[in-house]
Amino acid sequence: MKFQAIKDLESHLATEFGAGSLDVAADLCPPEFAGDITVNCFVLAKQLRRAPPQIAAKAVAFLSGHADVAAAECLKAFVNVTFKPAALFRDTVADLGALLEDARFPAAQRQRVLIEYSAPNTNKPQHLGHVRNNTLGMATAAVLREAGHAVVPVNLINDRGIHICKSMLAYQRWGNGETPESVGKKGDHFVGDYYVKFDAEFRKQLAALRTAQPELKDKADEDLFLETEIGRAAQDMLVAWENHDPTVHNLWQTMNGWVLAGFEQTYARMGVRFDKVYLESNTYQLGKDIIRDGLARGVFQKRDDGAVFIDLEDKGLGTKVVLRSDGTSVYITQDIGTTLLKQNEHQPDRQIWVVGDEQKHHFQVLFAILQKLGYPWASELTHMAYGMVNLPSGRMKSREGTVVDADNLFDEMRDLARQETLTRAGADVPADLDERAQVIAMAATKFMLLKVNPRTTILFDPQASVTFEGDTGPYVLYAYARISSMLRKADAGALAGAVDWSVLGVPEEKDLALRCSQYGTVVRKAAVDLDTSCLSSYLLDLAKSFSRFYRACSVLGAPTPELRRARLELSAVTRTVLKAGLSALTVGTLESM
Repeated sequence: MKFQAIKDLESHLATEFGAGSLDVAADLCPPEFAGDITVNCFVLAKQLRRAPPQIAAKAVAFLSGHADVAAAECLKAFVNVTFKPAALFRDTVADLGALLEDARFPAAQRQRVLIEYSAPNTNKPQHLGHVRNNTLGMATAAVLREAGHAVVPVNLINDRGIHICKSMLAYQRWGNGETPESVGKKGDHFVGDYYVKFDAEFRKQLAALRTAQPELKDKADEDLFLETEIGRAAQDMLVAWENHDPTVHNLWQTMNGWVLAGFEQTYARMGVRFDKVYLESNTYQLGKDIIRDGLARGVFQKRDDGAVFIDLEDKGLGTKVVLRSDGTSVYITQDIGTTLLKQNEHQPDRQIWVVGDEQKHHFQVLFAILQKLGYPWASELTHMAYGMVNLPSGRMKSREGTVVDADNLFDEMRDLARQETLTRAGADVPADLDERAQVIAMAATKFMLLKVNPRTTILFDPQASVTFEGDTGPYVLYAYARISSMLRKADAGALAGAVDWSVLGVPEEKDLALRCSQYGTVVRKAAVDLDTSCLSSYLLDLAKSFSRFYRACSVLGAPTPELRRARLELSAVTRTVLKAGLSALTVGTLESM
């Protein structure tokens, strides 16, 4: 939110220097300096085309005489401003509606944004990497929505291809008619077991092949895939699937059904939802017609062997084959068609893909091809890349069965949260222990994944994430619950009537109000940067600010009714901001902890 004095300063400086509209940004004053906020005149120098010290001198002179300002001083070209208490609280927390509305961009800047995330394969359960993807996708969508954009979350499930056939072939050979129900196992875990069985047999055959033919020992595993019996069988199954073999298709539909049912349970635990779910089996052929049309228009070229390619040397991306010589599509062909399908169905102003940073080159090529095809919206496509999630034991490998399954992780986090809650509760065990444990576990998981920049490769430590102290989700939840408890204890009279903000003014009260006022700025920054870490950091800082306020300022025991009323209202505003911010990270809250 912007202080009235700063709005008046904008008008004054614009008049003084003959400028048009002016935007004066104010940051919280660093704790080592006196003041509530700081105006950076180096930034204003670019707008006003004047020397920063000249602007600072004009700002100090104006603000020193403003009715809302207690003091204004210049340090180099930074103007530190101290407000009178009544003005400070009036312009920060007195109007809760305006404070929350400040998170929303003006109507003219709001967009319709389509965001695709999750994109699991139907050959295994989702793992910790998917949890980061889902968490980032959900939170980014929620932050964009909080900032005023219309958001369309979608999922593209990779339900076809050689990786799917690996699980199918293994089940065909070793399944013995078992089902998830007959063995009491969740469907995606059941199918994933066969993906691991396939890889075990493949590696056994690889070893035998290299023993029989030593000259192959230095060849990569993937180069020898079709040299093994099981590899050839999986490839034959893929060909049969593409030729609509009824037996293969029936098995494919059955096993995919098991996996998708399992995915729904995992999504429900996280609170994941989509407006539309696309299946690769329905979209993988869509790009072929677009390629053929582009070939006729000269966007693509044909090689002597019949393969169709595009020259992207001018973009520094080399050349890319988009149709093989036999006419079959490659992965990017499918993406071209699916992107156009999503654009036509939802008419977004912008499309975002939440995909690991190892796919950076793929998306650079995809976006360059769509631009060369002449789609006017192709400049509004964004790859939101994110880094890997590692464990203390190292990297995960799905085919070797060394991943951390999402469901198993959630169970472990719930058990840790339950134990932490029991430890703090002592003999007073809450009746809703399991519900609390679930909310705390998910808050801990999500916060651990959201508090760092998405591009950062992170080490996930379940035990550290669930503690109630430190930079964790449970710490923020505890601040919210503490305020809720305090407000419940307050009598009705203490919460009624007008608030006299002028009775506040100690440093801890001012700091808390100032931090509340930054909510809108932080949300809009998170939306622009597609980076939830700044919002996570903000909520941690706000929770810490409330803790300092709570220790320094008696609320329910305040010496006067006026002071008690004002401190309760300041606490209530903080609670609302915490809830709004946590909601924008898709983190639930608890009224008691």
